[in-house]
Amino acid sequence: MLFNSLQFALFFIIVFILYLCFNHKWQNRLLLVASCIFYGAWDWRFLSLIFISITTDYLCSLKIRGSPVHKKRKRFLILSILVNLSILGFFKYFNFFSSSVTAFLGIFGLTIHPFLLKVAVPVGISFYTFKSMSYTFDVYAGKIEPTRDFMDYALFVSFFPQLLAGPIMRAQDLLPQISSHRKLSAAYFWEGCYLIFWGLFQKVFIADNLAKIVYPVFTSQGPYYGIQVLTATYAFAFQIYCDFAGYSNISIGIAKCMGFETTLNFNLPYFATHPQEFWRRWHITLSMWLRDYIFVPISFAKRSWGSAGVAFALMATFLLCGLWHGAGWTYVVWGGYHGALLIMYMFIKPVLMKIPSPRNIFLKKAGFVLRMVFFFNLICLGWLVFWSPSMTQVFNMLHALMFNFTTSGLDIKPVVLSLLSFTWLLVLVEIVQFLKKDLMCIPKSNVVVKALFFAACFYLLAKWGVPSGSAAFIYYIF
Repeated sequence: MLFNSLQFALFFIIVFILYLCFNHKWQNRLLLVASCIFYGAWDWRFLSLIFISITTDYLCSLKIRGSPVHKKRKRFLILSILVNLSILGFFKYFNFFSSSVTAFLGIFGLTIHPFLLKVAVPVGISFYTFKSMSYTFDVYAGKIEPTRDFMDYALFVSFFPQLLAGPIMRAQDLLPQISSHRKLSAAYFWEGCYLIFWGLFQKVFIADNLAKIVYPVFTSQGPYYGIQVLTATYAFAFQIYCDFAGYSNISIGIAKCMGFETTLNFNLPYFATHPQEFWRRWHITLSMWLRDYIFVPISFAKRSWGSAGVAFALMATFLLCGLWHGAGWTYVVWGGYHGALLIMYMFIKPVLMKIPSPRNIFLKKAGFVLRMVFFFNLICLGWLVFWSPSMTQVFNMLHALMFNFTTSGLDIKPVVLSLLSFTWLLVLVEIVQFLKKDLMCIPKSNVVVKALFFAACFYLLAKWGVPSGSAAFIYYIF
């Protein structure tokens, strides 16, 4: 059941109408049932997996809080981690590690056939596993008190707007909203509707149309031409952003219509001028999860190493970040690439801070734009690795970018015009949001601005249309 499908639209309308008819307690029960139906529509068999995760972390958190002995508390924390990671590892990573071990042994002349499982990866498993585990971590650290209401906790983990691809909200942010009465208002509702509309526009018009530029190149076996690779990589940078940010906007909008405040997941990431800023703006809830539960513990354990300990923690965190995204070496390399960018920036930042800022306002703004464009290209280089099916293709594409940058025999103009046509409104809207420092400046603006915004959206939809069918969100595969 895709957010961008008629089936989901009917589902949400029915749920929302019933939601308005019930009191707080029955609203929560309705949302829990709706979440089960929503997830079961993908594959009802995988409901058992999310139930195991919910039950394990609910019981372990109560045992952790109720035990005065530190060793017992730690045992229940380890039990929670083992259960969650065993399920995640079995379904998502078993075949990857089996194939990798086989390939490694082949280096030494040991030829064996990898044992591969014929199982589907449960949709959303990486997201709800991290969400559920964060609850147990926070209870163990004494940051929150465990809830004794199993239904409320089950809704926290399985809340359908966030279930498949986040945002990965923390218990201290979402559980109080579940357990207390939520105030519905017209302002919340219309802001939610705007986010749903803009999210759908990002996904259906921008991302799905850009896919027509991206896939012919990234699924090709070659030969590759540098200009094609460059255009497809730029297109993918906008495709994955609009696909995932679109999902997040729809998710936040749906929750907002029902009175929930959701943690921001994207904040104009391509306006970043360095790696630290990018990860404060891109997939914010995952970045915070990795920082709090991976980076901080590792860097604390290696604090005696000084800067080397921080660098080690950064690289370990982002290698895991890459592996979290997918069971493939291109994802791991992508994570390592971002880890390397962060480490390099950590060491050169003190030098950069000593460079005086220009007094001339034009030079200052021009410098910002140049830094932003330069770093955007570094991000795009990472996206090339991320979306390639193999490292062999990565090397072939990089070779084309460096040594085969020709337009001979290629009609690249229509592709470039398509890229600009599908992205100009997004760029314009985000420039306004950046200058006003407000992501909700469009719905807060006057009638004329709103009319121009919606007129531009409908003009683009009428001129270019949308691809037929409902394409799944990219992050569903993670």
